Amino acid sequence: MPTLADLNAATDADALGMLDGIYEHSPWIAQAALSRRPFASLAQLKQALAGVVHAVDPERRLALIRVHPELAGKAARANAMTVESTDEQTRSGLTHCTDDEYETLQALNAAYNERFGFPFILAVRGPRGTGLSRAAVIAAFRRRLANPPDFERDEALRQIHRIAELRLNDRFGIHPDEGNAVWDMAEALAAHSDPGYRERGELTVTWLTEAHQACARQLRAWMDDAGFDETGIDAVGNVFGRYHARSAGAPTLYTGSHYDTVRNGGRYDGRLGILVPIAVVADLHRRGLRLPFALEVIGFAEEEGQRFKVTFLGSAAVAGLFDERWFDVTDADGITVRDAMRAAGHDPAAVAACRRDPATALGFVEVHIEQGPVLHDLGLPLGVVTSINGASRFVGEVTGMASHAGTTPMGRRRDAAAAVAEWLLYVEQRAAREADLVGTVGVLEVPGGSVNVVPGCCRFTLDLRAPDDDRRAALVADVTAELAAICARRGLNHTLEATLSASAAPCAAAWQARWEAAVRALGLPVHRMPSGAGHDAMMMHRVMPQAMLFVRGGNSGISHNPLEETTADDMQLCVDALRKLVLDLADSR
Repeated sequence: MPTLADLNAATDADALGMLDGIYEHSPWIAQAALSRRPFASLAQLKQALAGVVHAVDPERRLALIRVHPELAGKAARANAMTVESTDEQTRSGLTHCTDDEYETLQALNAAYNERFGFPFILAVRGPRGTGLSRAAVIAAFRRRLANPPDFERDEALRQIHRIAELRLNDRFGIHPDEGNAVWDMAEALAAHSDPGYRERGELTVTWLTEAHQACARQLRAWMDDAGFDETGIDAVGNVFGRYHARSAGAPTLYTGSHYDTVRNGGRYDGRLGILVPIAVVADLHRRGLRLPFALEVIGFAEEEGQRFKVTFLGSAAVAGLFDERWFDVTDADGITVRDAMRAAGHDPAAVAACRRDPATALGFVEVHIEQGPVLHDLGLPLGVVTSINGASRFVGEVTGMASHAGTTPMGRRRDAAAAVAEWLLYVEQRAAREADLVGTVGVLEVPGGSVNVVPGCCRFTLDLRAPDDDRRAALVADVTAELAAICARRGLNHTLEATLSASAAPCAAAWQARWEAAVRALGLPVHRMPSGAGHDAMMMHRVMPQAMLFVRGGNSGISHNPLEETTADDMQLCVDALRKLVLDLADSR
């Protein structure tokens, strides 16, 4: 079995032989990538191979797609596939389909080829590398048939790169053991879900429900198994594990994320940021390594705001920013935060004791799935966060005059919905004018609307985000001024009420640089990006330096959705990056 050192030292012909079959019937990809030797890591080799494909013209990329066999197609039945493709389809049982499954796949193959003009490509070994079920393959097939052609062509190429990644692992004897362990823990944690959702196979874990408490117990057990010196569950439900420094009185590096979920959410949002550092501590413990600082991993109990109209309850308590007025906030059943805590066996009076002393903290770092398409589209596994966007939210209403749709001339209308529609397009255009700004009108409602009535009222929401507060303020000013101008020109009235103003949380430069160094050490390019979503790091930012690392998600980066996905290989890179950050920090002290 060759090593990366063997590949770097080999002649061109021998090196090409080592990469034979990594990309289906396409030795030109390896040939071009080998000109970039030496490779510092297998991850760097993977990026180089993918980069070759990205650099060629679209027709050559299309030809690459077309050399792949159909799933359970004629080539499979005739034993005419490559050894690699045969192995992959065998692992998913596609070489042993029932008659009904075979007929279904043939119909899907035909429909797909008619729509797109190339075969359906799927890395059937899946995100864990052990193989998707036939049912999962068929479900993916059906889902992707609805994609636009350009999108699906790009998705086919991404699947080809994933196939190549798994083949490279096999060829060079690489096993992402820690990534697999993290993947398995995420899968096991997803077994706990709230009633009503669990029965439908959906993942929903709401603060202080039975499923939530089961997750807390499981996380603590894994921390105990990993070798943490202290573990516990605090008054808010945060799960913490502390790995002691080599000497008493040393400062602490904090890391972690949340383990509650949205309704019918994904397996990795938040949870990845708890499980990755558990894997790092397990490695430190196995090797008997102690650091010149303590390492504390916190599974924050609440971040999503699904049960109560407050968010960041877990990290707020740790940061010492828990507002006592929150105790009286009620959920949909009229239960207060205070009573929910007591029912779960937690003491509201002990919340103050959850606070960590910022004076003894080095900082807070968080690993998180991106929850967006940027890394996915760039073909990059990791991204370094520059800032967590600040947000301004509003609810508003435009009022005009409801009138008969048939008898009111177009020039005499006072159409509230048309005004909001015009303004919505301005919001889109104004946000798109500057990099990293986003604007969303997420709710539109015409109360009492009818097909034959000119809308006299239109209600809406507005969400504006930016990586720094000055740009956000300018965006808010322009958008609100445009709404006023449109309404004045159309003879309408409007109201706009601010419901949220959250400041941006720029990542600390020194900590961002540490993440960048860790990514470079893996042989990967550094991509800097803001976070459009909120995170526990925003709350920790208020009391200590913070910085985040993103990992790409599959399925176009979709999140807050059962299709949320990432691979064990990318999880391994997260583990490697966090370990590198921690050990480099130890070496610098």
